[in-house]
Amino acid sequence: MIRAFGVADVRAAEAQVMAEVEPGTLMRRAADALAVVVLARAREQAARSVAVLVGPGDNGGDALYAAAHLAEHLSVVVVQVGTAVHEGGLRAVTDAGVPRLRVARTRRALTQPVRQALEDADVVVDGLLGIGGRPGLTGAMAGLADSIPASALVIAVDLPSGADPEGIAALGRTVRADETVTFGMAKPVHVLPATRSAVGRLTTVDIGVSEPEHAAVEQLTRADVAHLWPVPGPSDDKYSRGVLGVVAGSSRYPGAAVLAVTAAIEAGAGMVRYIGPDAAAQQVLVASPESVPGQGQVQAWVIGPGVPTDETTLDVRRQVEACRQALASDLPCVVDAGALDLIDGPREAPTVLTPHAGELARLLSRLEPGRVYHRSQIAAAPVEHTRRVAELTGATVLLKGATTLVVSPDTDRPLRCQSDAPAWLATAGAGDVLAGLVGTLVAAGLDPLDAGALAALIHGRAAHRANPGGPVRALRVAQAIAETVASDLTPG
Repeated sequence: MIRAFGVADVRAAEAQVMAEVEPGTLMRRAADALAVVVLARAREQAARSVAVLVGPGDNGGDALYAAAHLAEHLSVVVVQVGTAVHEGGLRAVTDAGVPRLRVARTRRALTQPVRQALEDADVVVDGLLGIGGRPGLTGAMAGLADSIPASALVIAVDLPSGADPEGIAALGRTVRADETVTFGMAKPVHVLPATRSAVGRLTTVDIGVSEPEHAAVEQLTRADVAHLWPVPGPSDDKYSRGVLGVVAGSSRYPGAAVLAVTAAIEAGAGMVRYIGPDAAAQQVLVASPESVPGQGQVQAWVIGPGVPTDETTLDVRRQVEACRQALASDLPCVVDAGALDLIDGPREAPTVLTPHAGELARLLSRLEPGRVYHRSQIAAAPVEHTRRVAELTGATVLLKGATTLVVSPDTDRPLRCQSDAPAWLATAGAGDVLAGLVGTLVAAGLDPLDAGALAALIHGRAAHRANPGGPVRALRVAQAIAETVASDLTPG
């Protein structure tokens, strides 16, 4: 599991170590590790020249000390913004004979020598701002970010300058890194969707700082599957493994039912009971003869995939009523697609909502009368809005996207985020597969937060397995779930 920690907790953990070691020890460790990574990447790229961008504070100190080390192997130039930079680091680059160009902090237009230094650089090290920086760059820092050549390999120190350290604010003027080298532990900026795209490859180096007890964000990895996945024992039967009820599909969208049921069966549900119109039920049975049509005892529900609640045909009215009955029960529910339109407040039983950004905007507009939200607002601040829906509904909210967020209504629990899927998975039917997968895990007794994150992980990994490096269809993703789980349960 990747755990990311808020700025205040990181600072407290670092302060505890700094009180126990010689002054400057952590910075020397960070600078040494940064230099090792930059030198390795330079050699991989056959790069010879490095421009190190330096701002105030300890982040700039890390970059300066690293520049002094790198000068033993590469052609290095330091571009210093303002006059307030780390004194020890400045002495180190001076002693190493590293050329230094200075830029007034408020000056947006760069001098010709600075522009030339950036143009000549094979590698650019971004040490402008650290975790104490505010979102968005201005002045000389913005000018430098805009002038980094596309051909240069960009390595950020701790985080891309200009990105929100807490990962909440949308990216404004920001350095966009190919790789970010962070120290001790990941921070929310490295994993949350608002800022993740600027981070590039994340490399975490050990500088002797222990992780705090409580993380702000968690991301599951393949290694977590074995201890979270509900593996049956010799005494289990189809009922103890979890019976899932699925209310999905309609005459207009029968495929949604096929995808949700197929995913649930491939994920190992003990039994899947399907509720839907005859036309869809026949297709479900052809695709998954193990499924059982009609009502019966279940341990959890998946409701909504392919149910167009704005239609008034008889089969849709029946589906909507079945969804309402599931919501009125005391059983866990995974609420997707059309059934999200039926959510008007809190529900006592465990509930997982699985909207995409547009659906979350509509849901939030309904839950907060007098306010109208748009998809673009959700995309700009996904954590804020997902947390708000979790607060208003008492449900765990899984916001689908390139980075999937899973937020518990319990604010003491870390939010989860997963970015495991290829971009090819942005296709019709993928959400129906995910809903069936989440439902299977909830029916098996998993906590909603674990179920949502684990389902998102397996969903993404199954998409890679379905057709590595190329287009995927939702049905093939569903059919790849079983072999993906089997592979992830195998050690090594």
